[in-house]
Amino acid sequence: MADSTTLHDAFIEELRDTYDAEQQLTKALPKLAKASTSPQLREAFESHLEETEGHIERLEQVFESLEEKIRGQHCDGIAGIIEEGKSIMDEDFEGSTMDACLISAGQRAEHYEMAAYGTLIAWAKTMGHNEVADLLQQNLDEEKAADKKLSSLAEGGINQEAADATRAARSDEDAEDEEEDEDESEDEEGAEVGGVSGGKSGSSKSKSKSKSARR
Repeated sequence: MADSTTLHDAFIEELRDTYDAEQQLTKALPKLAKASTSPQLREAFESHLEETEGHIERLEQVFESLEEKIRGQHCDGIAGIIEEGKSIMDEDFEGSTMDACLISAGQRAEHYEMAAYGTLIAWAKTMGHNEVADLLQQNLDEEKAADKKLSSLAEGGINQEAADATRAARSDEDAEDEEEDEDESEDEEGAEVGGVSGGKSGSSKSKSKSKSARR
């Protein structure tokens, strides 16, 4: 921002950052949808992809209304969030747990964009760009709705399914541990019985030898 000197300049930089963020998300959302095991979650990501494409069109209208060149500048913030999402998809999570983590990744992106749009709207209104603010508000409203949809899916069953799967997995592990402990106990008891029998046998042989010696 070395050449930026006014709020308008800062606004345009933030606008270009947000424009790039939306473009990055058009590539990330299909991957989130594909990784989802819940049909409802997949639909939510696909639906928001369509909205995101509409966000890009509105941002282009904003550039045009301000007579600014339509271009983005790399958004490091959303790139980092998307990278975290990729790491989640590389994990070997079971279905509902994967969905819960994908929702978390999606909401991180939503919250980032909501913060960006909130700033842009406030600055646009301050500078008297009311039409621009209205366009940006439409994007913000859809981001909030998408975030709310993800929350409803998480709270409506996905989180609970993931928790139930965790408890079931722990129960299975505990059962396996108990079986291993029982096997070890049986082996130890067998070894002890064998030692006692051997001792008795040895004692009997010693007594026989003593009787022979007396004769």
